[in-house]
Order: sequence, then structure tokens, then C-alpha cells
Amino acid sequence: MRGSNPETVRLPEPLQDSNTSVEQALLKRRSTRTYRDGPLTLSQVSQLLWAAQGVTGRGGLRTAPSAGALYPLEIYVVAGNVDGLPQGVYYYRLSGNDLIRMVNGDKRGRLCKAALGQSSVKNAAAVMVFSAVYERVTVKYGDRGIQYVHMEAGHAAQNVCLQAVSLDMGTVVIGAFHDEAVKEVLKMSDREQPLYIIPMGRINLNVA
Repeated sequence: MRGSNPETVRLPEPLQDSNTSVEQALLKRRSTRTYRDGPLTLSQVSQLLWAAQGVTGRGGLRTAPSAGALYPLEIYVVAGNVDGLPQGVYYYRLSGNDLIRMVNGDKRGRLCKAALGQSSVKNAAAVMVFSAVYERVTVKYGDRGIQYVHMEAGHAAQNVCLQAVSLDMGTVVIGAFHDEAVKEVLKMSDREQPLYIIPMGRINLNVA
């Protein structure tokens, strides 16, 4: 926890090197819908969040390209089994490299229901959710900006999937869900539109 605010969790600093090459991550990336029991570490969660939208350069440049560097994406974590992170819904704040708790308690079951009952959402140790504020991009690019937002979400999601390989973790990207139900579970603002649900968990390395 950071300072005197129990609702804010400082994340470990992400690593910028690993023993997994980009080529190996691409080769091994698979959609994984079942996970081993056991918690994720806060460091693993931090690394995956950094892969999605971490700041990598001067002026706030990030790990995923963004049209006009306007960065419409917002990131949430639904924590169920993460060491050092109480169950709840968290908002990822890039500026502080921390998580702000928005909702208390385990919401994986409710999110699973919103995602048409897909069990990977309920059974994952944690779930990352992308939303977008379209106006950040459409104010400059008009309706074309909507396509740019969707491209960016794809870039960021692939980053998460490849980073998961280097952490010996499994992920799957989910686009089938009831938008308003997801917004209610995560307490998103009216300006946000949910785009991706990404369950995350440990995998059995002995299975091909």
C-alpha cells in the first residue's frame, strides 16, 4: 500500500529484460482458457499492465502505438487470487504506477456472467479489462478515430499475450460480452466503452 490511502496499491517496477526472445514469445503464444490453481504475484500483474500501456519514453510514449499519441485506452484489473492484492476491481494509473481500488470483493463471477458465462473469466487468478474513451481520438480524426482506437486495443492486447509467455502464464482475449453489464461491474464512467476482457492465470508447463 502507498501512503495512508488503503485503496491505492503501489506496483513493483516492471522489468525491461527477460530470457524469452520476441521470436519465442510469438511461437509459443496460444489462447489459454484453463489455469492452474494458485496466485499470481503482484510483480506478474505489474509486468502485464506495463506491457499493455506502460510508459516507455519522454512525453508519455507507451508500449503500444496510438494514433496521434492520444491514448484512449483505460485499463482495469479484476483481482481474485493475487498475492498482496485484496480481491476487488482496480483502475491502473500510469502516472503513479499503481492500482486504485474501485470496488471491493471478488467480482470474477459477475464479470463471467457479463461475458456470456465464459468460465475462463471466473477461473482466472485475475482479469484485465480494456476500455476506451473514443472522444480522445475522434476529436482529432473524426469517425475514422474509432478504427484507430480498435487498432490500438489490438496492439495492447497482443503485448499482454506475448508478455504472458515470458512469465509462463496463460491468457485469452475475449470480445463477447454485454457492454453495459461489464461497465456496471467495473463502475466505468459513462464516457468509457469496454473493448476487451483478458483472463490471466498460471499454466501447467508440463502440458504441450
